[in-house]
Amino acid sequence: MIVGIGIDVTQVSRFSEAVARTPGLLDKIFTPAEHDTSMQRMAGRFAAKEAFAKALGAPTGLVWTDVEVRKDEAGKPFFSCAGTVAALVAERGIATIHLSITHDAGIASAVVVCEA
Repeated sequence: MIVGIGIDVTQVSRFSEAVARTPGLLDKIFTPAEHDTSMQRMAGRFAAKEAFAKALGAPTGLVWTDVEVRKDEAGKPFFSCAGTVAALVAERGIATIHLSITHDAGIASAVVVCEA
């Protein structure tokens, strides 16, 4: 049963500008393993985290670094959850989290579906 759906679209140039003007922003949002030299991929990960928060109902108190966007051996993205995010996932009875990320033409977007 689907318990949450989220989608987010991020303009790569706008994300890049926010990173440039806000010292420490990348460390606030991403774990060290998520840091990348490609702003396009970073914007995609940001969109994924935003979409996930929306699928969870956009609760307050979530820590950005308690969810990490990773890739399996085939390159498929998935979330690794800890702390505040893992607690909310358990509380909501979420068993499966589907994630899709894309980026093209200066836009990064992500869709998340949470199933019980």
